[in-house]
Amino acid sequence: MSRLDGVNICKTNFTTETLKVHGDVHVATVVARVQELGYGVQVIADSGAQGPVEQPPQGSSNFFQYMWGRTDTRLALLAALLLLPGLIFDELLPGLGAENIAIDFASVVAMLIAGYPVIRSAWRSVRINHEININVLMTIAALGAVVIGAYTEAAVVMVLFVIGEAMEGYTAERARGSIRSLMDVAPRQATRLLAHDDRDEEVTVDISDLRVGDRILVKPGERIPMDGYILAGASSVDQAPITGESRLLEKGAGAEVFASSINGEGSLEIEVTHLAEDNTISRMIRMVEEAQEKRAPTQRFIDRFARYYTPAVVIVALLVALVPTLIFGQTLFDAADPTQGWLYRSLALLVVACPCALIISTPVTLVSAISNGARNGVLFKGGAFVESLSQIKVFAFDKTGTLTKGQPSVVAFHSVHCTDPALSNCVDCEDVLALAAAVERRTGHPLAQAVVDESQLRGLDSHYPAADGVMVLSGRGVTGQINGRQVTIGSHGYFDQTIPHSPEHCDAVSQVDAQGYTTMLVSSGDEYQGYIAVADTVRPSSQAAMAELKVMGFDNLVMLTGDNSATAETVAAEVGVNEVRANCLPEDKVEAVAGLRDQFGETAMVGDGINDAPALAAADVGIAIGNTAQAMETADITLMADSLLPLPFAVKLSRSAMHTVHVNVALSLIIKFIVFALVLVGTGTMWMAVLADVGMSVLVTLNGMRMLRSPKMTQISFWSLPAVRLRVTLLQNLVTALCHG
Repeated sequence: MSRLDGVNICKTNFTTETLKVHGDVHVATVVARVQELGYGVQVIADSGAQGPVEQPPQGSSNFFQYMWGRTDTRLALLAALLLLPGLIFDELLPGLGAENIAIDFASVVAMLIAGYPVIRSAWRSVRINHEININVLMTIAALGAVVIGAYTEAAVVMVLFVIGEAMEGYTAERARGSIRSLMDVAPRQATRLLAHDDRDEEVTVDISDLRVGDRILVKPGERIPMDGYILAGASSVDQAPITGESRLLEKGAGAEVFASSINGEGSLEIEVTHLAEDNTISRMIRMVEEAQEKRAPTQRFIDRFARYYTPAVVIVALLVALVPTLIFGQTLFDAADPTQGWLYRSLALLVVACPCALIISTPVTLVSAISNGARNGVLFKGGAFVESLSQIKVFAFDKTGTLTKGQPSVVAFHSVHCTDPALSNCVDCEDVLALAAAVERRTGHPLAQAVVDESQLRGLDSHYPAADGVMVLSGRGVTGQINGRQVTIGSHGYFDQTIPHSPEHCDAVSQVDAQGYTTMLVSSGDEYQGYIAVADTVRPSSQAAMAELKVMGFDNLVMLTGDNSATAETVAAEVGVNEVRANCLPEDKVEAVAGLRDQFGETAMVGDGINDAPALAAADVGIAIGNTAQAMETADITLMADSLLPLPFAVKLSRSAMHTVHVNVALSLIIKFIVFALVLVGTGTMWMAVLADVGMSVLVTLNGMRMLRSPKMTQISFWSLPAVRLRVTLLQNLVTALCHG
């Protein structure tokens, strides 16, 4: 295509079977060239194409339906019928059909019928691209067999080759279909709500007609058609198409929802936040489609190897025919038995050396792995990153938003009036939380939201009315009036200066500070009431993921954080990383990643994709957690769920995929070497060679397609070792908190 005048850029995508051409060239010219090369093409209706356009075969439910839907394979099936007499009387029962001109004629016709598309493609490849490809090898072998009188074998070569190509195409189509099926989870229509007098009118529209700010209605059991926020209603939502999580999530007013998620039992009114082409599922599909363009180093090497390998095979075959005859005086062609001369062996060698299995062994495996990952909430941006992840030696993790939830939560609260130092949820303690929440609900600070959320969780939000006259004490706290009392929530330092509290209570707060928590002290009037401890809590999945990575052989798990050492060490001990580097600025994280690479080898950085972009880019593999636009665009691999559990799965998937690639390549080369040796010693035939080549091609394709289902995404069971360790750690933390009051 790039040889056409006016074409600047031309890209083909194996996964989506699409061709993109940029430049000053008419669509009809592009279509004509594609058809001239022997391929069908489908053009979008408004592209300006003129004349009839061949439609590609639609997805087929079985192999025979797939074969019957293609012209070349229908011709091959007809040729197989014509080939049967020659196969029976010349190969299986030799001698019974000797000197039968009708059988030979039928074999030649069968070769021409089956081989017409192959011969045509070979001629166009030589004429237009000046290349010797697989079709050229088969054409030379088949026509050469006809010349020397091996008519049946010439027909067998072409028939088996075309059927073998169809089998490869069918299995590859199944791999592509698995990725295309991602599109099926995205609804095409939505119910838009239009304000009409005193009620909302429901109008069914195409999702492409929706705009940001539109309101849509999602009924129970329907798929959510667009990204948005819930305005009204509550329901459980299945986000498995996006994140791979198997559990239902409870969603209410203000919660974020994603296109293609499945609504549960309640109706939801949603405000649209992204256009159809920019929503989460559309970005996922686009990234998966483009992933194949970023080929793995192994695949690029094999492609380059095949480019030189195929012409070299022709030269080797020529030498096999000429050297024994010209130098050693052996027979080039035996008229009595054409299969005994060195010309026949050289033609068989062309069939043996066909690089079909070698070329297809890698892309089908990687496409299948990428599809499997997408279905389980792991987005690989290309086959290159599947290979890179399989070679990682050390993982570096950001703390906030990655190992932790990235949002503070109340972890302890205690009243000065509490009679039991080990008790933190008595009536007096809860009164401290309720007082603070009454003031904090009038502010928007993240720490304030943590207090409000905890009070609502405990049913304390109605104990006091919302405070009046709320004022923020910049950098120190907040104050407001509740039932005539001035209630202040502030830092330990601020209280040391303004609110008297005993040394005993001051030491208790200092001990909590030393654990890496943020403490907020509460006073009513001028009297100290108690404290509330807030911390960025660890994700429930973090320790289980770390434990699984260690089982997989990763002994170096490093946490990089901008937090202080005390907080960092507390989180590190809880999740189970081996090394902590605290007080890291963004540039420090970049240097840390470079240092880890020098020390251990290939390094992966795992972050939330927002403020870790430099470190993600500096690593051999950047992995982002979360389905935000920043995460999906920044990293090489994205874990769509707010969980680290998909990370061990991604590593297993990448290792399994590359192991499969290596096995496929090794098997292809070994089988070729064995058949090559048989051909050289005179015991291998041309039809045996093509049968071995076709069989090997199908075998490596099917082996690669195992990546569609294996490995599977493992769910941490209740009694699994990581889950038990996690519960033990949580129990230890609870006991520690109780002991420290």
